[in-house]
Formats: sequence, C-alpha cells, structure tokens
Amino acid sequence: MIVIIDDDLEILHSLELILSLCGYHIKLFTSAEEFLCAAPTIEAACLVVEIHLGEISGLDLIRALHAEGCELPVIFITGSRDELHRRRATELGCAGFLLKPFSAERLIQAVRKAIGSKLN
Repeated sequence: MIVIIDDDLEILHSLELILSLCGYHIKLFTSAEEFLCAAPTIEAACLVVEIHLGEISGLDLIRALHAEGCELPVIFITGSRDELHRRRATELGCAGFLLKPFSAERLIQAVRKAIGSKLN
C-alpha cells in the first residue's frame, strides 16, 4: 500500500490515479494529523508526502514517525524551490524528492525505488 498525504485534493486524486493504474493499493490523507490518527492500523510500503501541509508539515510528520521508530520510505513532494526543504528532506533520509509539477513517470520511478529499498 502506498500512502499519499497532500492537502490539495486535485493533486491527491491525480497521484492516486497514476499509482492505482500501476497496480498499487492507495490510501489518501489530507493532513498529517489525519494520517497520524490512522497510522497504527496501516501497513504502508511507502509514503508520498507534501512538505507544506496544515498544522504539521510533512517534514515534521516524518520527524514524529522517526521518533516513534517508524522508518518507512518517504517521497517528499513540493512546489517550493527552497533548497532548505530539499536539504532537510535529505537529512531525514527521504527516498525521493519531487518538485511539482513532475511527470507520472518520475513519480512511478520514485515509488519503485522507494519500495525496492525497503525490500533490500
């Protein structure tokens, strides 16, 4: 299962369509808080997380998960060209970092790489 967390519903559903057409099972969340409430019951292989979310940013979400011992592969997505975000995402060990707009192929490649790194 691939979990996608983004507060933009259009992007959320677009990413869902792309990945479901590749055969992945998808679970959608519109906020970090919503995901954290459901996280204990979800068996995800990979997270696709927008950096700029509401109260809790995507970066803070992953920090919180790491603090709880959860080390799922993460692909960060963002429309921001701020190099600081890329550096912080890299420090958190992200499996991918995609700048919006990105192609379906780049997303699929990032997910395959992330899931592959979890299996190794």
